[in-house]
Order: sequence, then C-alpha cells, then structure tokens
Amino acid sequence: MRLYRIPFSTNVERVALALAFKGLDAEPVEVDPQDRTAVAAVSGQELVPVLDDDGRIVSDSTRILEYLEERYPDPPLYPREPARRAECVLFVDWFNRVWKVAPNAIEAELRQVNPDGARVATLGAEMARSLDLFESLLSDRDYLLGEFSAADCAAFPFLKYALVHDPDDEELFHSVLVENLPLGVGHPRVAAWIRRMDAGPRTPA
Repeated sequence: MRLYRIPFSTNVERVALALAFKGLDAEPVEVDPQDRTAVAAVSGQELVPVLDDDGRIVSDSTRILEYLEERYPDPPLYPREPARRAECVLFVDWFNRVWKVAPNAIEAELRQVNPDGARVATLGAEMARSLDLFESLLSDRDYLLGEFSAADCAAFPFLKYALVHDPDDEELFHSVLVENLPLGVGHPRVAAWIRRMDAGPRTPA
C-alpha cells in the first residue's frame, strides 16, 4: 500500500489518521506541490491524497476513508448500526460541503488584488461560531460522534489549527484556519479533543 502526499496536507492527514486507526501500513510517496506529475500519472488527476492499494487506485480523502472501511472493516471507522452510520456519513458530507466553504472562500478572497475585508470578516465570524457547535458535540464524549470515527478523521486536520500550527507550515489556507478559529475559555472540550487527536498516531508518520 502506498500513499501519495504533500507536506502539511489536511486531506492527507485524514487518511493517515484512518490508516493508523485500522493498523494498516502505507509507504509514503512524497510529491512536490509544484510538480504533481507522479500523482497525475497514477490517478489521472493532480490532487492528493491518492492511495495505491496493490494496484487499486483511490483518490479523494473521503472516498479513501470509505474504501478503507469496505476493504478493511475492522476496527470500524463508521458505526455499524445503520442509523448511526448514516449520521457519520452526513457529518462528513456536511463538513466537506458546508463547513469548509467559509475558509475556502476566505482564502480565495485574500488572493484577490483588493480583498473584500467585510466579506472576510463575515466568513471568519461564521468559522468562529462553529466552535460552539463542536463544543456541544463533545459534551460527555471523547470524540465527535461518541467513539472514534470517520467524523474525527474528517474534521480534526482542519480544526486542529485552533491550537496546533507547525511554524514551517506557510500555507495561506492554514493561516486562515489559525486566524479564524479563536479557541477560548468557552471551548475546553474542543481543546481537549484536539490534544487527544494530535497525540494519536498517523500512518505514514
């Protein structure tokens, strides 16, 4: 098994968390962010992560999580009870299609010649308010949906920037996360969850 990755990628970290949880080994294939030829050659597109599982090529972090669950079901990354599994699928979909809209839009705005400061502020406030939602989700829970799941893999690599930021990471998108996720005294559960997740393993490390 091989995992194509670039440094500091949030989507790659999603898969690294899932692989470690399932006890699976994967050889890292380091990709130059400025030259994605190797990724395109193996997958027909340039985005990471890409998983090569003995010739089976899977791209897109969410699709890889689903593939790993189907191919290697133990331990389960998605709850096995149908209703709870549906909740997990819905959460990941919401995070991808709704929560990520604001930071992506802020990054795009900041790349403009004359960024709209008011729009950036409005979107940033939306991101900040979301911390209250995650704080509530973690009431009496160690993980977002109770037990460790794909929900944690999907959200942690983004929400961790409220507390964890490698000084060598200069990605604008990650700076957007740092600046707009003001983790305060009202979010002790989120802080504890971030620390708990950050202390866990990733594969490849």
